[in-house]
Amino acid sequence: MVHDTDAPPGDADNPNIQVYSLSTCSHCKLTKQLLAECTVKYDFVDVDLLEGDERKAIIEDVKKFNPRCSFPTIIIGKKVIVGHKEKEIKEALGM
Repeated sequence: MVHDTDAPPGDADNPNIQVYSLSTCSHCKLTKQLLAECTVKYDFVDVDLLEGDERKAIIEDVKKFNPRCSFPTIIIGKKVIVGHKEKEIKEALGM
């Protein structure tokens, strides 16, 4: 699943990248590893490590981008990618 979002795009050479993940998810770990190998700066939240209101708020954020709330949910600029999809991630990064 890949679609556009209304999130601020950053700039063309350095888009904002946000990863919503689970600390125990192998696909999430592969996605973080791929982003590290691509030497891009990204922010991530391991949703399963949050508690209480903070966790509820983050889950609501994830649902805005991915109503099924599955992981990883990756936002690169205006693109939303659900799942570890190396080709789509690299395309969104302009690689």
